[in-house]
Amino acid sequence: MTTESVFTYGAPALKFGSGASNEIGFDLSQYDVKRALVITDPGVAATGHPQRVAEQLGRFGIEAEVFADVHVEPTDASMEAAIAFARANGPWDAFVAVGGGSSIDTAKAVNLLVTNTGELMDYINAPVGRARPPAKPLLPLVAVPTTTGTGAESTTICVLDVLAQKVKTGISHARLRPTLAVVDPDLTLTQPAGVTAAAGMDILCHALESYTSRSFDSVPPRRPEQRVPYCGANPISDMWSERAMSLLAQAFRRAVHHGDDARARHDMALAATFAGMGFGNAGVHLPHANAYPIAGRVRDFHPQGYPDSEPLVPHGMAVSLTAPQAFAWTFDAAPERHLRAAELLSPGHSHEGREALPRVLAELMRDIGIPNGLSEVGYDESDVDDLVEGAMKQQRLLDTAPKPVAADDVADILRGSLQIW
Repeated sequence: MTTESVFTYGAPALKFGSGASNEIGFDLSQYDVKRALVITDPGVAATGHPQRVAEQLGRFGIEAEVFADVHVEPTDASMEAAIAFARANGPWDAFVAVGGGSSIDTAKAVNLLVTNTGELMDYINAPVGRARPPAKPLLPLVAVPTTTGTGAESTTICVLDVLAQKVKTGISHARLRPTLAVVDPDLTLTQPAGVTAAAGMDILCHALESYTSRSFDSVPPRRPEQRVPYCGANPISDMWSERAMSLLAQAFRRAVHHGDDARARHDMALAATFAGMGFGNAGVHLPHANAYPIAGRVRDFHPQGYPDSEPLVPHGMAVSLTAPQAFAWTFDAAPERHLRAAELLSPGHSHEGREALPRVLAELMRDIGIPNGLSEVGYDESDVDDLVEGAMKQQRLLDTAPKPVAADDVADILRGSLQIW
C-alpha cells in the first residue's frame, strides 16, 4: 500500500535569551504596528511584566492597552469576555500575550475572532464545536511565555474548557501560530515550585508524546488540503524532542527545588521551546486526551502555587497523571523509542521492558511533588466512565496515537492511574 511521503514543519520566528523581553517594542515596530493589545492574567499583571512591555511599545510609537482579566485555565466564558473586550475597544494592529499558556491561548482566540466573523463555538474542534477554519488572515501575535511548559508560543492550537459540556477541548489551525515567540528565562525566576513541576511535566509529555506518536508515513497519501498541523513523528520533530528530554534530565529537578538557579531556568525554557517545536508539528496523543476531562471535571482540588479561588487541576499535572500507564500501553507500537526516551530522561541506568519508561516517569513525579495518581486530585473508580467519555471526544489527539485507541483501552489506563506508586 502506498503511504504518505510528505511531512510538514512550521514554527514561529524565535527570540530567546536573558533580556529578550526588553526588545518587544523594536520587534513590533518592524510590522508597522500603531496600536496593540497586551493580554495577560491578574497574577502575571501583578509582576509588572505586561505593563513594562506596554511601556516599551510606547517608546516606539505604538499605542498599547493592557487586558489583564485572562482566566487561568481558560473557559469558553472567559475567552468570550476577552473577545468582547477586544472587539469593543479595537481596532488593533497586533496582539502581545504575556503569561503562561492561558494568556497565550486566550490571545490566539482573540486574534481569531477579531479578524474573523462568527462566535467561538464556530471554530472549536468537532465534535464539541463546529471546526470552521478561519476565512481571513490573522494579525501579528507576539507570545511572551512567563512559565516554562505549555509550548503555546510555538503551536497552532488554543485550549479551553467548555463549561456546559464539562470538557476541555481546543481550536486548531495553522493561522493560530504566533508570529514571534519571545522566550526570556528571566521571566520564570519567580515561578513557584508547584507551577514549575506541573508545567515541566507538560514539557516532558509534549516531548514524549511527539516522539512516540504514529509516524507521519503510517497513513495513506493525503492531498495538501487534508494535511493537519499534527502530522505525526518525523525526523525534525524527533530531533527537537530528543534534545528537550536531554535538557529535562539535567535541569528539571533542579528548577523545582532551586528556583533561583538561573541555569536550570534557562535550560527549562529551552526544553519547553524545543518540545513545542516538536509536538507543534508531530502532535500529542493519549496523556493529553485524558488530561482534558481530568482538568474539565475537577471538583475540589487546589494545587500549591496556583490561585486558590476555585478548584483546579493544572493542565501539565492532568497530563502527567495518566502518562506512566499510557506509555506502558503504547510500548508495543515502538519499543525502541520508549527505551530510548527512558535513557534520555535517566541516563546511565539500565532500561529494559515495558515498565522502563513508566518507572522513570513515576520516580520523577514523586521527586517533584506531583500527586500520586488520579485519586489524589479527587477521582475514583466511579468517575472512570465520565472521564473516558471526555477523552474519546479528543479524536484530533487520539488520531496521533501510535496504535488505535478504544474506549476500553482508555478505561484501563485511567483505572491504572488512580494510584501510580
